[in-house]
Amino acid sequence: MQPREIHIDAGAQRLELRENGAVLRTFPVSTSALGLGFEPGSHKTPTGRFRISEKIGEGAPLGAVFKGRVWTGDLGLDAPEGDLILTRILRLDGLDEENANTRDRYIYIHGTNHEALVGAAASHGCVRMRNRDMLELFALVDGGEEVFIRP
Repeated sequence: MQPREIHIDAGAQRLELRENGAVLRTFPVSTSALGLGFEPGSHKTPTGRFRISEKIGEGAPLGAVFKGRVWTGDLGLDAPEGDLILTRILRLDGLDEENANTRDRYIYIHGTNHEALVGAAASHGCVRMRNRDMLELFALVDGGEEVFIRP
């Protein structure tokens, strides 16, 4: 059996979880409001091939706030301010020369306190998901899966 893969279409603001080429699940996402790119500090979402290098947050409650990839003990579902990293984190490593800095840029797939904006380009570089969708995706991947982000 082939491993599962995640395909993110930034133009459609959609994530597909695939297995053997078949789409298992589709979720709306939010990529960067500033577009696509690789520059450090640009707050742009990188494109290309990636691998899930870490799954972070197993067992934390829905809406758990993460700072430095550690649960703070706070919940942030209703927080109106900031670009919070909530619920779960799938940390990405870039596999292409141009996106090799992805890990150092702290680019993740994660839950958000701005769920109403999911489906539109509104993030600060990461791929945001609704929190319940993030829980579901997190449970369906083991880590190590390839992720493809295309324009």
